[in-house]
Amino acid sequence: MICIKYKETYFPKSQRFPDGAWKIDIPEIHVTDNSPIEIEYMNSFDDLTLLIYITENLKEHYSNPINLYIPYLHNARMDRVYDKSEVFTLKYFCKIINFLGFNKVTVLDAHSPVSPALLDCCENLSPEKYINSAVELSGIDRKNDYVFFPDEGSCKRYSSMFKDFRHIGFGIKKRNWIDGKILGLDVFGESPENRNVLIIDDICSLGGTVYYSAKKLRELGCGDIYVYFTHCEESIKRGELLKGDLIKHIYTTNSLFDTEPDSKMTVFDCF
Repeated sequence: MICIKYKETYFPKSQRFPDGAWKIDIPEIHVTDNSPIEIEYMNSFDDLTLLIYITENLKEHYSNPINLYIPYLHNARMDRVYDKSEVFTLKYFCKIINFLGFNKVTVLDAHSPVSPALLDCCENLSPEKYINSAVELSGIDRKNDYVFFPDEGSCKRYSSMFKDFRHIGFGIKKRNWIDGKILGLDVFGESPENRNVLIIDDICSLGGTVYYSAKKLRELGCGDIYVYFTHCEESIKRGELLKGDLIKHIYTTNSLFDTEPDSKMTVFDCF
């Protein structure tokens, strides 16, 4: 989905001809000053071509600066390559965005520092307000309950947001380095025994890392387990996190998740 905002919201209409070509109609924008026109772009690879066409059209017909808001940056996980056989898709996607010449590009909770570094005029929004909402809705007690970071990346990314929490732990994954599968997880930091837990991470596909984290925390005697992801793919429905009673509730945003959520999920609007 793509929408355009300038004092009000405009929705381009698009359809495809039998040969796959696009027919696109953009409502007239009633420009009254030089305020930026903002394009909001949801996570759909199919919409990338639309984004190019719409942006170029706006540049041709309006002199206003154009900002792009793309909460989840495509190819975020592909932020490094190890040999020339691997295609650096994140780098090339960012090249396309840079080519379009936006005044500002805003992303939400970038997976690594590589993404904002590859984008011109990039602002990386903190997910702190969504995390605070998860803390409030879950009833996690900042003095008595437990925050858990399932890997080094999440610990580095979010630990500064939890300085008022007294009980914090982090995990180190054990992997089979032949096939990359997670075999288990070791917990470091304070004990989670008899404390409710909030697990924090940025991206979820099937949820394997958090699943093994939750199993280990349960073995250590924790109470209810809640989870926050900034970006959650629809594929979570095929994983283990929503099955059984291991996880009490999951909080995420609609940066990726735009279908009917499971009863164990709360989806915050990030648009």
